[in-house]
Amino acid sequence: MPNPLWTLLVAAVTAVVTALAVGLFVTPRMEARKKRLGEVHTARDTFGANMLRIISACSLLQRFELPAADDPDWTPVMRERLAGERSRWWQQLDEATVWLLDNAATYAGSWPNDRIIRLAIDYAGHTRAVVLSEREEATKVELLLALTVPVQRQFFGWPWSRARNVVADHRAFAETIALISGEPSTP
Repeated sequence: MPNPLWTLLVAAVTAVVTALAVGLFVTPRMEARKKRLGEVHTARDTFGANMLRIISACSLLQRFELPAADDPDWTPVMRERLAGERSRWWQQLDEATVWLLDNAATYAGSWPNDRIIRLAIDYAGHTRAVVLSEREEATKVELLLALTVPVQRQFFGWPWSRARNVVADHRAFAETIALISGEPSTP
């Protein structure tokens, strides 16, 4: 018959050794993994926020065009204010596309599917190229929306919406890239 004191001593030593092993080997790895996963999810959230910023800024640029210089309904002050707002929206587009391109490795590589990784990287590169191009502003806005809307749905849309539109979204994205590549970059 085993001694109860011996059983308690073995159980206590086992618990201490297990706690030390977990504290020394498992916990640091879990903390490092937690940090990496947090960074990936933050990058994904920022990716989505920048896509929404692009959609929003493009929609505002389409909605509020500069009036003609001889339009009597617009005072010079209001024309100047609208020009300032449009300039700010273009600055937002510039900042969003810079972030998308500079951080593509962080957020794109976090998805498991090779096709979706390529979509994120292609999207970042082409949106930045459109902003940097010498196309007319209206054309840039149309191209940015044509690039962003289908990609945004594939990354952040509801699952049934993604599944229902996957073929159409990839086709629309590919057609927009072909249009970008086929057009001259000067107006």
